[in-house]
Amino acid sequence: MAETVWSTDTGEAVYRSRDPVRNLRLRVHLQRITSSNFLHYQPAAELRKDLIDLATFRPQPTASGHRPEEDEEEEIVIGWQEKLFSQFEVDLYQNETACQSPLDYQYRQEILKLENSGGKKNRRIFTYTDSDRYTNLEEHCQRMTTAASEVPSFLVERMANVRRRRQDRRGMEGGILKSRIVTWEPSEEFVRNNHVINTPLQTMHIMADLGPYKKLGYKKYEHVLCTLKVDSNGVITVKPDFTGLKGPYRIETEGEKQELWKYTIDNVSPHAQPEEEERERRVFKDLYGRHKEYLSSLVGTDFEMTVPGALRLFVNGEVVSAQGYEYDNLYVHFFVELPTAHWSSPAFQQLSGVTQTCTTKSLGMDKVAHFSYPFTFEAFFLHEDESSDALPEWPVLYCEVLSLDFWQRYRVEGYGAVVLPATPGPSWNRAPFGKGCGVCWTVWKGSASRVPFTMC
Repeated sequence: MAETVWSTDTGEAVYRSRDPVRNLRLRVHLQRITSSNFLHYQPAAELRKDLIDLATFRPQPTASGHRPEEDEEEEIVIGWQEKLFSQFEVDLYQNETACQSPLDYQYRQEILKLENSGGKKNRRIFTYTDSDRYTNLEEHCQRMTTAASEVPSFLVERMANVRRRRQDRRGMEGGILKSRIVTWEPSEEFVRNNHVINTPLQTMHIMADLGPYKKLGYKKYEHVLCTLKVDSNGVITVKPDFTGLKGPYRIETEGEKQELWKYTIDNVSPHAQPEEEERERRVFKDLYGRHKEYLSSLVGTDFEMTVPGALRLFVNGEVVSAQGYEYDNLYVHFFVELPTAHWSSPAFQQLSGVTQTCTTKSLGMDKVAHFSYPFTFEAFFLHEDESSDALPEWPVLYCEVLSLDFWQRYRVEGYGAVVLPATPGPSWNRAPFGKGCGVCWTVWKGSASRVPFTMC
């Protein structure tokens, strides 16, 4: 006989969804494979005429202990974090003394309501949600490899107690976190939780009770059919993957009566209706429009457009220092001279400035006065002749270095002038300053040719 086409890929599959995870629906189909219905998977050509079909010996449903049809097969649709009780939980929580936590009492009330309404609808398929103890134990005791002699490493031991699910929110009082910003004596748990990438995660397990007929409710017969994990970024991890076009998954039970079960997992989440899609589209459009208006309000609308055909020059500069002068208490008086032809500046624009008086400090053999005085100005150039020979004259920056003596008298220490660079970037390598913006310079004693500038 040809074997059934089983799906052996039981690894994880990762999906990303922008829709709320509460809309997720899974259809789980579980079936026990017997000798008769196993032949339904075989091609008809494989059966020889001299063989007797084993379906002839299939036991008929009777009241003498044979499995009924509903015990052989079960199909159910499960939502995200939907709690389906197993027979073990039903028997456990019916006893009030077994309830310890508020969640146990809540499960007890739900089970009593189910019993009054006719009992639970599921038989073998049930779920463990993110709040159940099984999920905590599963994450704590899971193995990293498939090796039988696995030895946990140092990292595995440290990561074992890191809870990656549903992080509790810290309390706020007056907009300030209760927790301290600096913890001088951190505990071991505090170090683990704050030095590991810890994305909030929710977990759900879809289980099956594969015990013998009329012997459901034993832990040893529980098997995991599917594990789902969803984090706060909308990433959904499914293990094993949805069946789709692949073959069903198989489970072989252990013990004296080994049985073969097959199951499939399909994503049957409902598609959004056209009305809902249109409503969502309008909501997003309104949201993006409000966000655009908010950004526009931050930037403002008072923008001044440049006249067509005009050049607008913005200069952001800084007087960095003065070096090599004889006297102390230095300051710099500077101004910008615009060419008379075709250049102009706004009426409110100041094209001159005076730095503060600065005491010098010894730097090697020289005395240096550090000003760090910023300045800015703008100018316009408008000329209709765009030929290559009609190059404009460029503004010139003049500076005057003065000192103040003990008798409050002013002395002129030197002059300097330089044409503003026409392109950004460093224009003098001797300038003792680093990365800046605008025009920066250090004034040296001597001729104007020794005044270094940098356009950044």
